[in-house]
Amino acid sequence: MLFRFVLCAPVRLVCALLCVVFSSVAAAAPPAWAQGRILVQPKAGISNDNFAKVMKRNRGRSRGTMRYSKVHVIEVPADSEAAIVAALESDPAIEFAELDRLTPLSGYTPSDPLLSNAWHLNKMRAPEAWNATMGADIVVAVLDTGVFASHPDLAAAMLLGRNIPSANTDTSDVNGHGTAVAGVVAAQTDNGLGIASVAGRALILPVRITDRTDGYAYWSDIASGLYWAADQGADVANVSYGASESQTVRAAAQTFRTQGGVVVMAAGNEGQSLPGADSPEIVTVSATTSADVRASWSNYGPIVDVSAPGVSIYTTNRSGSYNAWSGTSFASPATAGVVALIMAANPELSPAEVQSVLEQSAVDLDADGWDPQYGHGRVDAGAAVALALATVDGDPDNEAPAVSITSPVANSIVNGQVSVTVSADDDTGVVRVALYDGLGNLIGSDTSAPYEFSVDTEGRGDGAMSLVAHAFDAADNEGSSTPVPLVVENTVTVEPDTVAPSVTIASPVDGAAVKRTVNVVVTGTDNVGVTRLVLSVNGSQVASANNSTLSYGWNTRKLAAGAYKLRSVAYDAAGNSAAQEVTVIVGSSDSTGSKGRGRKK
Repeated sequence: MLFRFVLCAPVRLVCALLCVVFSSVAAAAPPAWAQGRILVQPKAGISNDNFAKVMKRNRGRSRGTMRYSKVHVIEVPADSEAAIVAALESDPAIEFAELDRLTPLSGYTPSDPLLSNAWHLNKMRAPEAWNATMGADIVVAVLDTGVFASHPDLAAAMLLGRNIPSANTDTSDVNGHGTAVAGVVAAQTDNGLGIASVAGRALILPVRITDRTDGYAYWSDIASGLYWAADQGADVANVSYGASESQTVRAAAQTFRTQGGVVVMAAGNEGQSLPGADSPEIVTVSATTSADVRASWSNYGPIVDVSAPGVSIYTTNRSGSYNAWSGTSFASPATAGVVALIMAANPELSPAEVQSVLEQSAVDLDADGWDPQYGHGRVDAGAAVALALATVDGDPDNEAPAVSITSPVANSIVNGQVSVTVSADDDTGVVRVALYDGLGNLIGSDTSAPYEFSVDTEGRGDGAMSLVAHAFDAADNEGSSTPVPLVVENTVTVEPDTVAPSVTIASPVDGAAVKRTVNVVVTGTDNVGVTRLVLSVNGSQVASANNSTLSYGWNTRKLAAGAYKLRSVAYDAAGNSAAQEVTVIVGSSDSTGSKGRGRKK
């Protein structure tokens, strides 16, 4: 629940006050998502016109894509966001649709007195790492509430950043959380004042992703911040918000990783196991205590990659001083600092190799390999730097990714919008999958698994076509799939209807003697359908019906006695017809006729 996580106490004794005002904070909790907008990404290959049609029938209108992204910001009627997202998730033209959720800071206010020592640095063996590097010149993007740039322990490390919501350079701290996070990762070390940090010579790129004083940020602003930081060449991005479930954020993290960076994110502080699979684009961090056990409020589960100290972490504040803070918000920058040290120690490592070094060097707290509480273990800066230095980049990566089209299968008959699924795998990681038709025309590209496309066959004409997928890794090795032949049949071929209907005069039967009013019943059948029945007597039409049954009351009272021929014809839509005739006798059959009783004269 969002209201549980009020901001970390910036001064000693404030915790008691926060407990007093807890209920009022809960009552003032902000909306869970942006009103009147959602986030939608079409499948690769969907044309703008077709995407607009999908949005129109779902009452949505695109404001355009997020910068550097394929994700559209969609304007929808207020209070209908969840319903429209649910409808779009089942649309074959849509890669994903999600609410633009408002997510809280991953800070947590402990009840214990604040500790004014940097216990976490020794626990992580940071001093051992500093013998080799302090992360000099590694750029760490801090996506948060801003940073107090004039803090004496931060000023020398600050770069010109960006305010994402306001689209300007105002990165002053509107809350205090961002300054505390920045201090954990890169407060100046060995400068004769204040505190030490994990990577005390790294550079800080402040990316303010919220203008709200409560620190909450939208997923769209987090994603935009990652795209912007990647474009600036940041090496590491720290996101002390629990947003790894967002597909929009994951797509942005994948782009950041593709451009050589590593994204580190807090697991969050609900104290629960988070559902879903791990996000390979993101290093997700749970929090541990000084006793090397998971903090009770730290989230855990399949998404967790590593753990790090997150309780009573002494760091910078926006008043220019220092305080202890707690939360996965601070386990995350502690990990981001270790990532910066690994990169500085061995600049030749790829993002995948950096993450591998981070995980392999972590302390396995339960001696059972990966587990949902700690991931691969609690980070160890000293061991990580030693392993990074010992990791010799061997022969160049010349191994191409393996790629195959899994759906549709070869020789399938297809039409309209065709959903295509591609499987791709690589020893160092796939960064992009592109789908082409057999003529070499690019249909679309996808940068994150599952790799899904939509092929519009309506404008291609009927007949044979083929698809081939190409997968690329970070070294630009290219793997190609086996071409998949398909048969396009958009035009439905209708065989001509040459089968004539059948028709039956059910009553009266042939040879019957009739009198007074006779009920003539006609029925017709056809392989497609009878469209008309016609009844005639001695060649003159007396009745018709535009369906497969006809009933006619034939009055014979004024007819001369004798034989009469009834003929019925059935027609179908193709003009095929069939007829049946019966002969009936009206009155006496002898030639003199019958004698009437007459009137006496």
